Amino acid sequence: MKKTIAVAMGGYSSEAEISLKSGEVVYKHLSANPKFDVYRAHILKEKWFVKTDAGEEFIIDKSNFSVRIKDITIHFDCVFNTIHGTPGEDGLFQGYLQTLKIPQTACDYYQAALTFNKRDCISVLKAHGIQTAKNVYINKGDDIDTQAIIDHVGLPCFVKANRAGSSYGISKVKKKEDILAALDHSFKEDDEVIIESFLDGREVSVGVINIGNETQALPITEIISENEFFDFEAKYLGKSKEITPANLSKAQTEEVQNLAVKIFKLLKLKGLTRSEFIFHNNEPHFLECNACPGLTEASILPQQAKAAGISLQDLFTSAIEVAIENFED
Repeated sequence: MKKTIAVAMGGYSSEAEISLKSGEVVYKHLSANPKFDVYRAHILKEKWFVKTDAGEEFIIDKSNFSVRIKDITIHFDCVFNTIHGTPGEDGLFQGYLQTLKIPQTACDYYQAALTFNKRDCISVLKAHGIQTAKNVYINKGDDIDTQAIIDHVGLPCFVKANRAGSSYGISKVKKKEDILAALDHSFKEDDEVIIESFLDGREVSVGVINIGNETQALPITEIISENEFFDFEAKYLGKSKEITPANLSKAQTEEVQNLAVKIFKLLKLKGLTRSEFIFHNNEPHFLECNACPGLTEASILPQQAKAAGISLQDLFTSAIEVAIENFED
């Protein structure tokens, strides 16, 4: 019997447009699988609705996440979560679906909230001996001692919105007098900021996925940005090279893949994830973990799946099957 699947896309943050593109790719590949009846579920601030191939919109009943289309009420067996940012990456949507006893493909609500909060995630991983940059935490309204910040993290440093993705709200600061402007930029995205020391080295991204009953690290991608860092332009406007598989030694490859799997298991993640590292002084330092990564054809995780010989249809199908099989209501 066919499973009825909603591909949730959009969200309430600056990343909504990127999420819609990810969702369309997932929809296309899952729709090609005869096991599924697949629907686009647009989760937007203004309204939640299912959009048909003909462009018709049908409002989702938030009381039970059902939709009525042409006198037929549709309930979903599983939700493929492609929402970047809130509410799909920070745990709100996961908690809602958990309450309704509907499986979804991303990690559970607490793990989502933890990975989305860079400061909390780093704090947890540091306790397990994971190396990271030096950092300072600032909240909106705090008194700012720029000299104390520089004394701790040095220059250059990065000023980041704590709960944002796609490099929104991030600046590379080279001069002390630029810190306040960078903080203002970050506060446009979030009222919490993390300031990190600059890690000089090669940046890599490691996808870790559940496929079948296995947790698997994918081939590594090295990121070489034409800009100061892997910012929005570098990620989405072609201002970077993404080399998959990365030209690392066998020892480096195994070290960072094992570290990514360790983090996946420590944080009790599931589904499709991606963690970022910099080889600083030849040792991988953790930057952040993305529990709802981009899934367009050009996104990093699909590149890595292709390098591993995994088709996008198989990747997305497995995510659905694992979510349903392991769901605990």
